Amino acid sequence: MTHDLDLLVLGDANPDIVVGPLDGPLAFGQREQLVGSGALTLGGSAAIMACGAARLGLRVALAGRVGDDEAGRFVRDALDARGVDTSALRLDPVLPTPLTVVVTRPGNGDRAILTSPGTLAATSGDDVPARLLTAARHVHAASYFLMPRLAAALPALFRTARAHGATTSLDTNDDPEGRWDPEGIAAVLPVTDFLLPNAAEALALAGHGAGTPAEAAGLLAERGPVTVVKNGADGALLHDGHAPRAARGPSVTPRDTVGAGDSFDAGFVAATLAGLPLAEALELAAVCGALSTRAPGGTPAQPTWEEARARTAAASPATTQGKNA
Repeated sequence: MTHDLDLLVLGDANPDIVVGPLDGPLAFGQREQLVGSGALTLGGSAAIMACGAARLGLRVALAGRVGDDEAGRFVRDALDARGVDTSALRLDPVLPTPLTVVVTRPGNGDRAILTSPGTLAATSGDDVPARLLTAARHVHAASYFLMPRLAAALPALFRTARAHGATTSLDTNDDPEGRWDPEGIAAVLPVTDFLLPNAAEALALAGHGAGTPAEAAGLLAERGPVTVVKNGADGALLHDGHAPRAARGPSVTPRDTVGAGDSFDAGFVAATLAGLPLAEALELAAVCGALSTRAPGGTPAQPTWEEARARTAAASPATTQGKNA
């Protein structure tokens, strides 16, 4: 089957305002606190993943919704500049573009995330053009819990994509309400080829019975998808339903971890589309996530395919299996 598009990404796109690091608690009472840096950059899990994949050489389109406002124009221009097809980025005539403020903490990569949802709740399956859904080699969805109407349509969208020869992936990201939608997740996992949560998300999605990220990955893999868990400085692990594997990324001094998981997702999808075995795809994804932390914001430090492959070859130790994962 011929595909005109490598990757269709479904989900959120917004400006990120990243400030920090903040040494103490966030102060109210009209107090002004000074931090070391601030940046206005492209945000949204879907948008950052799409840019990372385009940087790796894939033909990428993004389907979603932004407002007809300055923030929306910023988002579209930033995606266009990074080679992402924005023809399916719909303009909402009423609702504003989402906006996120990220406050970072020193040292451990922790951060507070404040998001004004804007168009997110209105984004739906109707925002996904059939011409792109059936043209893509792979369909990735992000920020599942921020867009309930799109989430409800996701099983049908993924089934259609798979019927036309595509593979699928899902990065749920966090659930701000802490409910984790067990019924919705149960409906989408069987048509998801790759589930890409972080460690905390994997534990929440797996529910009772998972005490570690590796155990959570195993339980989720039993429900259909190869489960790939991002575990911060400890690298990443995956479970394909048979055996776990783990990989560590290269040693870098992070300046900003915003979007690292989305750059990881881009690396994993690009690697699988290139035909790399799962173990190698995991290693390359860990490299992409680590290298993206070299600059503030989610997209400025995303690596090229050549850089990611070179750093993967240089990284050690290699993938581990079994109980060591």
